[in-house]
Parts: sequence; C-alpha cells; structure tokens
Amino acid sequence: MAIATMTTPLPISFFPFLLLIPAICFTICHANSNLLCIQSEREALLKFKNHLIDPSNRLSSWVEGGDCCEWTGVVCHNSTGHVNQLHLAAPLSEPDDFATNAEWEASYNSLLGGKINPSLLELKHLSSLDLSNNNFSSIHIPKFFGLLESLTYLNLSGARFLGAIPHNLGNLSKLQYLDLEGNDLEPKSLQWVSGLSSLQYLDLSSANLSKATDWVQVTFKLPSLLELHLLGCGLEDDPSFNSINSSKSLVVLDLSFNRFSSVPKWIFSLHGLVSIDLSGNSLEGQIPDYFGNTSFLEVLDLSLNNLNSSIPNSLYSLNRLQFLSLGQNQLQGTISSAIGNLSSVTQLDVSVNQLNGQIPLSIGQLSSLEEFDVSENQLNGQIPLSIGELSSLKLFDVSKNQLSGQIPLSIGQLSSLEVLYVSENQLNGTFPLSFGRLESLETLNCGYNLLEGVVSETHFSNLTRLTTLAASHNRLRFEPNSSWIPPFQCESIELGHWHLGPKFPHWLKFQKKLSSLDISYAGISDVMPTWFLNLPTQFDCLNLSSNQLRGEIPYLNVRDTVDLSSNRFIGPLPRVFPTLPFLMLSNNSFSGSLFELLCNSSSEKRTVILYIDKNLISGDIPDCWNDWQLLELLNLGSNNLTGKIPPSLWNLNLRMLNLRNNTLFGELPSTLQNSPHLIMLDLSENHFSGNVPAWIGDKLSNLVILSLRSNNFDGHIPHKICDLQFLQNLDLAHNNISGVIPKCFNNLTAMATTNKTNNFVFSESVDAALVILIALLVLKGREDEYGSTLGLVMSMDLSANSLTGEIPKEIGSLAGLLSLNFSGNLLTGNIPDSIGKMELMESLDLSMNRLNGEIPPSFSNLNFLNHFNVSYNNLTGQIPTSTQLQSFENLSYVGNHLCGPPLTKNCTSKGIPIDVANNGSSREGSKVNWLYVSIVLGFVMGFWGVVAPLFFIRSWRHAYYRKLDHICGKL
Repeated sequence: MAIATMTTPLPISFFPFLLLIPAICFTICHANSNLLCIQSEREALLKFKNHLIDPSNRLSSWVEGGDCCEWTGVVCHNSTGHVNQLHLAAPLSEPDDFATNAEWEASYNSLLGGKINPSLLELKHLSSLDLSNNNFSSIHIPKFFGLLESLTYLNLSGARFLGAIPHNLGNLSKLQYLDLEGNDLEPKSLQWVSGLSSLQYLDLSSANLSKATDWVQVTFKLPSLLELHLLGCGLEDDPSFNSINSSKSLVVLDLSFNRFSSVPKWIFSLHGLVSIDLSGNSLEGQIPDYFGNTSFLEVLDLSLNNLNSSIPNSLYSLNRLQFLSLGQNQLQGTISSAIGNLSSVTQLDVSVNQLNGQIPLSIGQLSSLEEFDVSENQLNGQIPLSIGELSSLKLFDVSKNQLSGQIPLSIGQLSSLEVLYVSENQLNGTFPLSFGRLESLETLNCGYNLLEGVVSETHFSNLTRLTTLAASHNRLRFEPNSSWIPPFQCESIELGHWHLGPKFPHWLKFQKKLSSLDISYAGISDVMPTWFLNLPTQFDCLNLSSNQLRGEIPYLNVRDTVDLSSNRFIGPLPRVFPTLPFLMLSNNSFSGSLFELLCNSSSEKRTVILYIDKNLISGDIPDCWNDWQLLELLNLGSNNLTGKIPPSLWNLNLRMLNLRNNTLFGELPSTLQNSPHLIMLDLSENHFSGNVPAWIGDKLSNLVILSLRSNNFDGHIPHKICDLQFLQNLDLAHNNISGVIPKCFNNLTAMATTNKTNNFVFSESVDAALVILIALLVLKGREDEYGSTLGLVMSMDLSANSLTGEIPKEIGSLAGLLSLNFSGNLLTGNIPDSIGKMELMESLDLSMNRLNGEIPPSFSNLNFLNHFNVSYNNLTGQIPTSTQLQSFENLSYVGNHLCGPPLTKNCTSKGIPIDVANNGSSREGSKVNWLYVSIVLGFVMGFWGVVAPLFFIRSWRHAYYRKLDHICGKL
C-alpha cells in the first residue's frame, strides 16, 4: 500500500462554506490599524490572560494600555472596534518521532493552559473563538461558553478538555460551526444539540457517546446541518432505527472508527448524502447493493473493516463517485471491467485485500483518475498498457502482488505521475528507459523484482523532482559516467543488491538532502571516502552492510538506524548520537574497548538494538548500563571480552542477550533474575562456572533460546528448567554437568508442539524491515546461523557432559524436536521406544554412551532423519529396516554389536550377527581343544626338558645324584 495515503476529499458542493472558515480564521489585525480597542474589552482580555498558563509567553503583546486590536490572536471589527474573533490555537504542530528533546519541549511550552476566566462574557460581539490544540487537561469546558450569544464559530478541538459537555451550549442559536474533536469528553446525552438551530458543522469525534443513545434522533433533526463527524465515539449497531425522515440537508457523514458490525440501514434514507465514511469499524459480510441507489454519492470510504464479499457491480454504477476506498478488508474475486464506468473517480483504493485476476484494461477509461492503489492483493498478469492513457494519474501503486512481465513503456506517457510503486512483484525485463520521461515523478519504488541489465544516467535524465529512489533487490548494474551529477536531490535512496562497485559511488557526493541511504550488498570494495562522512546532511537511516568497505569511522551523523555490518572497518568504535535507536556494527574488525561508546556521554540513551558481535573488541564490559534503559537487543558475541558480567547490565529490560565466544568468567549472578523479558540468552563458549541456577525456570519464564554451551558449569540440571514452556532451543553441551536427565522435560510444551509458526521476529521496525533475531545453533553436527527460520527450529543438546542413568521415556513426548543430542555422556539402559514417535526428528545423536539393548523398531518411523549416530555403545541386534536408517554410513553404528544393512554383517534368524554366532561356537571348541593340547605340550616339555638331559648327559646325572646324597645326608 502506498505511503502517500489517500485522504477523503470534502464534497465539492460544500466547498463555498468551508472556504469561509479559513477566511475568518486568518483575518489579520492590520485592517484595524486606525482603531483603538474598547477599554472594557481590553480589561476583559487581560483578566482572561492572567488566569492562563503561558510557558512560552505567546501573549507577551497583551499589555496594559496597549491597543488590544493589535494583540496576538485578537481580531476586531473593522468599523466598530469590538473584539469579534479570538484565534489562540497552538502555533506549533506536534513534533515527529525523530524530534529532539528541545523540539518537544518547545512544542509543549507553546500550549496555553490553566483556567478560562468568565471575563470573556464582556466580549458581547465575539463571533469566533478558537482555543484548539492547547492543554486545558485539568478542566471541563466552561459552562459560561453557553452565554456567548454572538458565537458563530467555536473550535475547542484537541484542547484536552475533559468530562461532560455543558448543556447550555445548546443556547448558542447562532452557532454554525462547533468542533469538540479530540478531547476527553463523556456526555450522557446529546439533547442539548437540538437547540443549535443554525449549526452547519458538528464534530464530536473521540467523545465517548456510548451512553448518549439519543445521538441519532437529535443530530439528524438539525435543520441546517451539512456535516456530521463522529469518528471514534464508541457507537454501535442500533436495530431500532431503520430509516430517518428528516435531515435532508446532510451531505457529509463520518462514522469512522466506531463499532458497527453492519452498515446502518438508515444511512440509505439520507438521500442527499455526498460523502459517507464508515472506515475502521467492524463491518462484516457483503457490501450492500443499496449503495448503488445513493446516486449523489461522491465519497465512499469502507476501508479498514472485515468485508469479505466481492466488489458488487452496483458500486460500478456510481458515475458521480470521486473517491472510493475499500482498502484493508478481505474482499475476494476479481476487479470487473465495469470499473471503467466510474468516469468521475479521482481516487480508487482497493489495497490490502484478497483480490485476484488481472488489472482490467478498462482502467484506461478513467480519465479523471489521480490515485490508483491495488497494492497487497493477489493480482497476476501484466500491468496493462492502457495505463498510459491516464493523463491525470499522480499515484500508481500495484506493489505486493504477483504481477509479471515487463513494465510497459507506455508508463512514460504519465506526465503527471508523482508516485510509482511496482515493488514486490515478479516483474522482469530491463529498467525502462521511459522512466526518464516522468518529469513530475517524486517517488519511484520498483524494488524486490526480477529486473536486470544495465542502468545508466539516461534513465534519470529528466527526473529533476525525484526525492525517493527505492529499487533494492533486483539484478541491476549501475554504470554512470564518473563525472555524472544527478539531476535530482533525493531524500531517500535504496539500491541494495545492485552492483555499484567496486568504487564507492561518487555521485552521492552531490546529494545534499539525503536522509536515508541503502547501498548494501552492492559489490563495493573501497576505502570509506572522507567526503561521505562530511556530508552536510544528517541521515535518518544508513545501511552500508555486506560490502568490502574499509578504513576507520570516527563518527556517524545518523539519528535513527546505522547498519555497517559485514565490512572490513577497523579502529575504535565510531561516535554516535546517544538518541540513535538502532546500531549494527557486526562482523567487522573494530577494536579497542566498549568504554567510549557506552560510558562517554552522561545523557540517557535511546538505543533499542546494539549489535557489535564478530569484532576485535577487548577488555571488560563496562559497568555503565544504567543510561541504556530502552535497550532490548544486545549482541556482543565473538569478541575478546574478559572479566565478569557487570551488575548494571541486569537492570535492563533485555529481550536478547548474546555474549557467546568471549572469555568471560564467574558464576551467573542472581541479578540476572531482573531480566524477566529475555527471549534469548546465549552465554556459550566462555568460562562461566558454578551450577545452572534453578531460578532460570522461575524468573526467565519467557525464554525461547537458552545456550550455556562450552563453559565450566557443573552440578545437576535443575528441574525448574522444565517450567520454561516457551523454550524451543536448549543447549547445555560441553560442560561438567552430572546427574540424570530430568523426566519433567515432557513439560517443555513448546518442544512438544508440532504446529509451528515462524513468529520469532522483533517488533521494532528497522529501515522498513522487521529485525529478525539470529541464533547460532549446533544441529546435525555442525554450527549454523538461523535467522528467518529460527521460530521453526527446536533442538536439545546435552552432549559432552557426565550425565548418568537412563534416557527417560518422557523425552519422546517432545514431538516438535528437530534435533536431539545426548552424545558423550555416561547414559545406560535401553534406548526408549518413545523416541521413535518424534517423527519430525532430523538429527539424533546418542553416540559414546553405555547404552545397551536393541535400536527400537519404532525408529523406522523417523522418516526425516538426515543425521544419525549411535556409535560406541553396547547396542546389539538388527538395525530396524527403513529408508532413512539404511542410508547412513557404517560410522553411525561402529563400536556396537549390530547387524543388518547398512552394515556388512548379516543377522541370524534371531537377529544375532552371523560372524558373532560362528566365532562364538568356534571359540568354545578351541577352548576345549587347546586345553588338552596345552596339557600334553606341558607334560612333554616339562618331562623332556628335565629328564632328557639327566638321561643323556653323564656329568649332569652324576651331579644330580651327588646333590640328592648331600640333601639326604643332612636329613
């Protein structure tokens, strides 16, 4: 849907009256230069001023003795000198999200407040009173306003009055214009409105009218009422009213953002209506055909509802219709070729629905069409050539559909076109040269398509008004002349995934108004030019990620988003604004400490996301996080950080903390309990020690990812971890953890679900895209980063510890697990049959334990296995037959007594390896045979080794007998 949203125009028939309003409101006092104001009225104004709170001294001209007709906001009658207009609306509009504290303070101080003195009753000729957009938040609308009998214009909109509306406002019989919109009002009845016999314009938007059930009877009986605005008043269906016999004068009806579930039928009895706004309600079902009978209708807004029908043909017959908005519903079907009958339509919006089919050629007949928005549907086919006939077209938005083919050359005929959105389709072909003829074009967005080829400066030759160029994620190469100076001054340029390198684009030097720049993945391999860092413009967003940029970055003049990740920047971390919400410096070679970035400024930081992982940052993590109270995502992983985690870090409301792959040490402090909103905690690959705290299950109940891998943790796995019902990834591998695997793991409900939704994204918007949390997980025996699919991955890794006992059968209830690793422990017993019920399992590693028994036959149900290892256990028997188990190499089974495919060892009918059976029997026999052989050999060797020498060698024999005689002699 277009960023430049359509606004509901007021009916042409009512323009003459509304043109009188600004004429009244902006009448200047200089017409009274020869008149002095009346003394009593001057004194009344001074009393009025004295009771006001005026922080910015707006009413400094209101002084004793001065001519009040020359005072700020005071208008006197040309001939009589009486004060007849007071225009004291707030002079400054509310600042935007990027405003500084000083801008917010200036805006707030410009608001008048305090009390309103009844001295205004002295202004007997006061016909116009405007106190809009001030700050009277502690008071009610003064009752004496009902005594200002000459009032024809009263504007109290946005002035923050509260409570009931005084009934005596109904005494203002001359009042033509009453605007009470945007206050905190809760009237119980609108009966007082019936006295406003001259009223032509009534706006009670944002007032709570849920108790004022008489609003229909009262408002529609006003004889002169032309416009009625009741936006956001809590109005609901009232089936007791089907028709209204009066209010023939009403031409504009605004009932937007209420609670209607169907279009009130009484609307169709208001035959003079020119404008109907029912947007932002809860309308369901079909669009009523009755709208086809409202022949005078010029404006119809049914957007932001739940309508789920097709577009009725009756709407296509409204040939006076100028504005039609059906956006953000659930409309289905196609856009009829009868759309060409809307000959008067200037603004047409059917965006964010479920419409399909093609854009009809008949749109070329809408000669008055200025804005056409069909974005975010399911439209297919090509952009029709007939769009070249829409000579008045200013906005054309077909983004986020399934359109294909080339962008038609006829688009170059749209001389009035200001905004063009064709992004996020499947458009192919080249970047059209006809773009260069769109002299009025201000915004061009053709990103996320399949455009390819070379773009030259000729494509932009006449785009002198271009302020937004968004064309990222195409296959385009930009090759301008090295001396090219663009004819435009863009505020936003997005050319990510274009080929712009290898040199840094020199033409950017001439963009003096640039506030947003994305040239990521652009093939740039160059030193960051000094001129770029010294550009006079202040950036809102800067994305230079995934290039080969190098050099140092001393400072960054950016106030919203910085992404310099995946480059080759060196030196200390850059200085940035303390108000910068998003800072991503990952995967560079920044060095030095964190102190300068974190602690140098005493002002409160507004940073929400801070990524400095994969750099060369060293030293301790400084203990100065108290000024970073808005920080939610912190990634300092893969640096050279040492020391303990500082206490102030746990005072933050972090949702993600990644300190992996550093040399941090110490036990996990109990203050970690102060971070209850943590979704991801990764402290892996450090030197942390001590027990895994039991309070993790109580205090960090929102954890989805917990990784304490490769540390020095010991003790048992606390049973409280089983209370982490959102946990999807648990990694305690490579520690010194002992004890048994808790049976209560079956309480990890997130791991038990098989209906997975990939909703693991952060809610903050960064450079028009959602931040996706990235986790480094060890699955299938390798380490990989998971980002956009992280919410679909569920894993448990307890490998390389000292766990004992049996694998609990309850583990089989974790049916959502894709990866389970219990390898390298001291586990005993049989493998539970229940693991075979985990049918989504892709990786299972039970190797290097002391498991015995057979591989359960239920493992044949694991049809998604692509990594399997049960090696080096005491398993026996036949490997179950399945497509997956037979696809693994012998190494997955080595070190056991298994048989059957894929092993070469065959099995007996009893499931015993044949060679084991044969070897067993032959060993039995050889034991018996070798026993007898050894006896015989022993006898022979012993006999002949001793007796034979005595028998054959005489000297040995004589010596032997002499020895025996000597022994016997002693006896």
